[in-house]
Amino acid sequence: MAEQNRMNRALETREKEVRPAAKWAPAELLPHVDEEPGYAMRWIRTSMGGVGDAKNISAKLREGWEPVKASQHPEAHTYVDPNSRFKDAIEVGGLILCKTPAEFIDQRAAYFRNMAESQMQSVDNSFMRENDARMPLFSDKRTTVTKGAGFGSGS
Repeated sequence: MAEQNRMNRALETREKEVRPAAKWAPAELLPHVDEEPGYAMRWIRTSMGGVGDAKNISAKLREGWEPVKASQHPEAHTYVDPNSRFKDAIEVGGLILCKTPAEFIDQRAAYFRNMAESQMQSVDNSFMRENDARMPLFSDKRTTVTKGAGFGSGS
């Protein structure tokens, strides 16, 4: 008989393949793109239901939005549609990623804030035009709180 100098298989250790601890998650619908300093980014509709939306995209381009180049953002990992009107752009499901200077966003917010304030002022002026001193639309009601003795305090 042959001599057996082997170790018991139960005592042998093998290197096990270690799986990553991360869990699987479905892919996001829109790819993540690193922000560019001094720019704001936004997804803009180019089509809906397979029909191009030229009115929307042309209005946004006139506002100062410009398509973000896929070659400048390799982290996007997107399929570039060869039939797209926007070559080298990040376009997903009828949306295109665009950027504009951050100052434009601040100016746009100020424009719409002023517009909303002027509309509120117009509504207030129209409403108050109907005001009559004999029957005011608004009466300045003020309440005061006084501290009394309370229940069971003696007299």
